[in-house]
Amino acid sequence: MAGKTGQFAWTQERIVLALAVLVFAVSAIMLRGFLEPNNLISIVRSVSVLGILAVGMSIVIIGRGIDLAAVAIMAMSAAWYLQMLSDGWSDGAALAITIGGVLLIGLVNGFLIAYADVPAIFATLASGAFVFGYVRSQLIAQDAVPVPNGHWLESIGRARFLDIPAEVFIFAGIVFAAYLFLRFSKWGRYVYYMGDNFLAARNMGIPVRPMIMLRYVISALIALAAGLLTASSLHSINTRVVNSTLLYDIILVVVIGGIGLSGGKGGMRNVVVGALLIGIMLNAMTILDIPNIYQNLIKATILLIAIIVDSLLNPRDEQTAQQGDI
Repeated sequence: MAGKTGQFAWTQERIVLALAVLVFAVSAIMLRGFLEPNNLISIVRSVSVLGILAVGMSIVIIGRGIDLAAVAIMAMSAAWYLQMLSDGWSDGAALAITIGGVLLIGLVNGFLIAYADVPAIFATLASGAFVFGYVRSQLIAQDAVPVPNGHWLESIGRARFLDIPAEVFIFAGIVFAAYLFLRFSKWGRYVYYMGDNFLAARNMGIPVRPMIMLRYVISALIALAAGLLTASSLHSINTRVVNSTLLYDIILVVVIGGIGLSGGKGGMRNVVVGALLIGIMLNAMTILDIPNIYQNLIKATILLIAIIVDSLLNPRDEQTAQQGDI
C-alpha cells in the first residue's frame, strides 16, 4: 500500500522488516534462551549463509531466471575443496581447481539456458542433481568432510569483531558488492532491463546471451562462498544439506523480501529483510522444538502465500511464459 506523495508508504520491504522486528520481540519475550549469546550468534550465522545464497539467487531472478543448482554447488564445491586438502593437495591448488570447477558449472548452466534454449528451471535442476551425484560418487569419500586442523577456514569461524562473528561482515560485504554491481554498473542495469522486458533488451542491443551466462557464473561463485562460510562455522560440510529444504528457504527469502519472480524488480535490501525474517522465524521454531515435518509445512504455506501475493503484485506476461523460467 502506498501513501500520498511525501508520506510514509508501507512497501513490502518495510512490512517484512516490521514483521522481522515483531517476531524477534515476541520470541525474546516468550522463548527461554532466545536472547542467550550463543543463540543470537546462531541466528546471525544462519541469516548470513542464507542471505549470501539469496544474493546469488536474487541476481538470477531479477534477470528473469532461477537457479535450482545453488545448494548443490554450495555443498559439493566446499566438500570437494576440503577433500582435496585431506588428500594432500596444497591449499592454493585445491582452491584454484575448486573455483575452476564452479566457474565451469556456472558457464554450463548459462550456456544451456542462453544458447540451447533449455528452460532455466530444468537446466539448473538437472545440473544440480549431476553435481551432487558426480562429486559424491567420484570425488569425496563420505557425506561429511571436515576442515583440516589449523586451516584458515577455522580462523574465519572463530573470528570476531566487536563480538560479532566474521560471517556477518562477509555477508555485508557480498551484499554491498552486489548492490554496487546492480545499481552502478552497466552489466547490472542490463540485468534489470532483461528482467523487465527481455525482447526489448535484446532489440536495444544488449548482449542478452552472455549476460545470462554471467548471472549464472555469479550465482555459482556466491554459492561457493556460502559453502566455505558454512564449513568455517561448522568446521565441516555435510553434503546431505542438498536434500534438505535449504533451497526452498532461499527462494522464500527472495520472494518474501519483495523480489518479483517475473523479473526486473527488487534489490539487496529485499534480500537482507527477507533473510532476517526467515532466519529469526526458523530459529524460533527450532527453540519451540517444532518437528521438521511441521516446520516444512509452515514454510511451504508461507512460500505459497508469498508466491500468490507476488503473482498479484507482479503479474506474469506472455513474454515471461515464453522464456520458460518460473
